[in-house]
This record gives sequence, structure tokens and C-alpha cells, in this order.
Amino acid sequence: MDDFIFGSLATDALRLEHLRSLWGGVTHNHHRLPRDPDPDQTIQLELTVGPAHSCDRAWVYWTADGSDPVGSAGTASNGYALPLEGAGSEWNTLLWGYIQHFKVVLPAQPAGTLLRYRLSAFSPVEGELFADGGQYDACYIADDPTPAWVKDAIVYQIFVDRFYPGRDRDWNQKKDLNGFMGGRLKGITAKLDYLSALGVNVLYLSPIFPSPSHHGYDTTDFFGIEPRLGALEDFKTLLNDAHQHQMRVVLDFVPNHCSDQHPIFRDAIQNPNSAYRDWFTFKHWPDEYATFFGVRSLPQLNLRCPPARQHILDAASYWLKLGVDGFRLDYAIGPTPDFWAAFRQAIRTVKPDCWTFGEVVDPPDAQLAFEGGLDGCLDFVLLEGLRQAFAFHRWSADQLGAFLDRHEAFFPESFSRPCFLDNHDMNRFIWAAGGDLRRLKLAAMCQFTLAGAPLVYYGTEVGLSQARDVRQEGMGLPHESRQPMLWDKAQDTELLHYYQALIQVRRQEASLRQGSRKTLYADKAVLAYVRTQGEDKVATILNLADEERRVVFAGDWNAMLLASHSDCQVVKVPEGVSVLLAPVSGVIIKTG
Repeated sequence: MDDFIFGSLATDALRLEHLRSLWGGVTHNHHRLPRDPDPDQTIQLELTVGPAHSCDRAWVYWTADGSDPVGSAGTASNGYALPLEGAGSEWNTLLWGYIQHFKVVLPAQPAGTLLRYRLSAFSPVEGELFADGGQYDACYIADDPTPAWVKDAIVYQIFVDRFYPGRDRDWNQKKDLNGFMGGRLKGITAKLDYLSALGVNVLYLSPIFPSPSHHGYDTTDFFGIEPRLGALEDFKTLLNDAHQHQMRVVLDFVPNHCSDQHPIFRDAIQNPNSAYRDWFTFKHWPDEYATFFGVRSLPQLNLRCPPARQHILDAASYWLKLGVDGFRLDYAIGPTPDFWAAFRQAIRTVKPDCWTFGEVVDPPDAQLAFEGGLDGCLDFVLLEGLRQAFAFHRWSADQLGAFLDRHEAFFPESFSRPCFLDNHDMNRFIWAAGGDLRRLKLAAMCQFTLAGAPLVYYGTEVGLSQARDVRQEGMGLPHESRQPMLWDKAQDTELLHYYQALIQVRRQEASLRQGSRKTLYADKAVLAYVRTQGEDKVATILNLADEERRVVFAGDWNAMLLASHSDCQVVKVPEGVSVLLAPVSGVIIKTG
């Protein structure tokens, strides 16, 4: 692989096994239409049965009060039961057999309903088989679209321990990337003027909760602040000052797991009669339990346990009431789908315009399954495409253009897809591109002219790189991409000014934030597309080749250069507009 991208489908073997399991079993897999139902809208559910199972009946058990549906053999003991109708079959070559389809329509529900359901199919040989391993699914029914302000978001990701220790303080150390370096919440507050001058308007912070690690994804208290980073008053000051700078603050929140040092987990494994034992899933108490990817120090929370689920919902509500504007949800595929419906109900009740987006390092169909639970997902698939085209030069311009056309058509406009070039779990873009700043600039130009809210990983804008690959001897070492932020004379100021210019163009041109996109031209080297809103049009023209290229666009173009990468020229000619592109460069022009 060119990249180390963390996820459960990182290899071809894992993908094939996933498809065999998905198609071969009794599966719902979030096949709900609409995925995010409005009040008083009927809901269609689908169920498939793989070739190995001979099923002649199927049912859905459901409730409209948020409780778990209970039933068997088509009879509900809590809630309601409905039979599914047969909907034909289809041949599957991978499984070499037929997949059977069933469908059912649930009645419309009023706003505020937390509808929870469970599907099953009956086999005369095997008995009743519940879909997806017995999983519960749910949806929260409300007219609560993604907040309008998200369209204007320009996000800056801050790894708190690595950003800034504060005025008159130095880093604790810079050698041990797994150790503590001394970044603090006060340090972020001290640099709000820098961030304001950069032009970003959303700060996304790595976990700030008490934790034994530098990264914070293993909290010991969902309601506290890690003392190394500061105190609660420091965070309140940061929130207040960020809001005064017209910046919103999004927290990285981890509902799936916690630290094995969390007091609740310690009680669960030390006390045979612990009230918290059901908060975790024990295969053999006390030493075998469900974890995050087999990491014993990260026990997985059992969010099917009502008190555990409520604890996480209360924590999210607490931070929103404090003034937080939303959450990036770590490892969103970990909790069961019915959790996300309850999560949405809880947070929208507290703060109707909060923004939630998930870390889902899975294919687009898996990401789209979160519609209705979350506002969207980080666009890992677009990330891969941008790095293939710009960092590795493996994709041609026309291949990137075709991908963008299909990718954007797949997702509804309402589904938020923050767009990024790198993050804290993978090689920085500049490292992946072999230090070629031209490729970083070109990728950023593309990123800032696409629909998803652009996200900048701290330091990318000033040339921060790393000393070695995040893959070493078959192991992933993500801390390699978490170097301390560059400040003052260490910064690449030319690159910083380039990012400031891109951000300014995006902020001033509504068509880049809200308009539709259409490909104008694509060949092996050059990709050109236009974003349109009403009479306003902004075109982006990218040259991926190492040679100079000239492209002429016919028509009545009155082009004004908004941003340019390297020595490019835009000239009005009788037949339209002529654009001269330097090697690995691009331009943004406004047309009328």
C-alpha cells in the first residue's frame, strides 16, 4: 500500500471476507429508506438472506418509545411485530448462489420519535435467525437537518499536546513522540489571533479528557479535563475567546471505548458484584473482554447496557451545555447503530445546531449508513483519491475527475463530508509527496474548491513534516506524524500565505461553499471544473503533469484570476480564455 490508512477493510482479503459475511448471512445492514426519515413519513426496511439459509418467513419487531423491541416467531411481547414480504432473489457469483430479499413498510411516526427495531428470518431447519448477529437498529425521527453553518466551515485540526505550550513556555521535550510535549489549552487560546489570520472558523481539538496517553483516546473520565492540558476554567476561556474570534469548537469524542484505568472499568474487573460489570462485554470475567482492535488497554463499552449508554449521552450533553459546538466521533462504526439514534436525540435536544461527523474508515455505502444518526463522516475515500492523484501521481487528471463526478453523485447534498489531506493517524501529505511543495499546493487548491468543508491538520499550512514513515517493520506508528507545531522563523511563510489566500477565496466566493460542481475538461494531465451558484461561477484548473500546459476554454468568459499556484497566466482571447499552466500548478478564476 502507498499509505497506512487505519481501518477494518484495509486489504483485499479483508474486503472479500466482509462481502462473504455480508451477503452470506441474514442481513439488514442499515437498508432503510429513507435513511433519515422526516416526521409522518413511512419507512421501508429491507432484509437479505444468503444462499446457505433456507428461510420462508421474516419479521420486524419495533417500538416507538425508545425501548427495546422484544418478540419471537412473529409475535411481539414488547412493541409491535410485522411480517416482511418476499421481494425476489438475485444471483451472487462470489457466493455461487441466490440471495433472497424481503421488504416491509413501517407506519409514519411523529417528530421526536426514537424508533428502535430488529429484523429476523425463519428457517424450518435453523429456526429464527436475527439479522446482523442479533443487532438492534434505530432512527430518530425529526426535522433536524445538518446545521446551515457547516456549509461555511473551514476546519483546523489541533493535536493539543503538540500545538503550543503557551507564552513564555517551551516544549517539555521533542524527542519522544509517544511522550508528553507540553501543549496546553492556554496555548491554543494564545494562538487564536494566528488562527484568525489564517482564516479558519472551526477548531477541532484532539481529546482533552483525562488520559494516561499523549493522544487522549483512552479517557479515564468523560466529564473531566486532562490536567496536563489545563483546567476546566482554561477550556471555558478558550471557548469564550474562540467564539469572540467567530470560531466554533468541535471536540474529538470517543464513545466506543475508554482506558483500562477508568475507575468504572477497574471496579468491573475487581469486584465480582460490580454494578458496572454489564458496562463491558466479558467473554471470561475478569481477564477476557471486548476491546478496540484487540488492544487490552482499550476496553470497549457495551452501549447496549442502558446505564453505560446514558453515561455517554450525559457526557456529550454536558460538553454541549458548556458551549462546545459539535463532535468528531472517533471510530463511529464501533457502537451499534441504535446508539447513534439515541445520541442524535440527546444532542439535538440540548443544542439543535451542533455538528457531528464520524470517523468511518470504510466504503461510501458504510459511511452513508450513518445518515440520520450523524450529520456526516470524514471523507476518507476522497482523501485516498486526492493522495493517489497529487501525492503519489498514480491517478491521471481524468481519472480524478471521473472519481469526483461519481463520488459527489453518490452522497446527498445534506450529508456533510469534511475534506482533508492528512491527519494524526497517517503520513503527512508533504511526507507522502516526497517533500514536493508543488503537489501539496495543488492538492490544497483542489481541496478548497470542492464541496466538503476543508480541514487542515495543524502544521500542514507551514510545512510541518516528519522524520520517518508511520509504518516501521510491519507496525503502524502514527505518532510519527505528530511532531510539535512549527512557530516563528521555522515556518514556511510562503506556504502559509498560500493557504491564507486559498481560505480567503473560499470564504469570499459562495459558489465554492454552496454551489454545484461540473467538470469542464479532463485529459491525462489537466482537470478543470466549475462551481456554480446562481450567476456566480468559479472555475478551478489543475495541471498534474511535470510539463507546462496551455488550455483554451471557448465561450464568453470574463475571467478574473482569484488564486494562482506558481507562474500561471490567464489571458482573454477571441475564442474565450487561454490558461497557461506551469508544471504541477493550478489556477482559480471567477467567470461571468
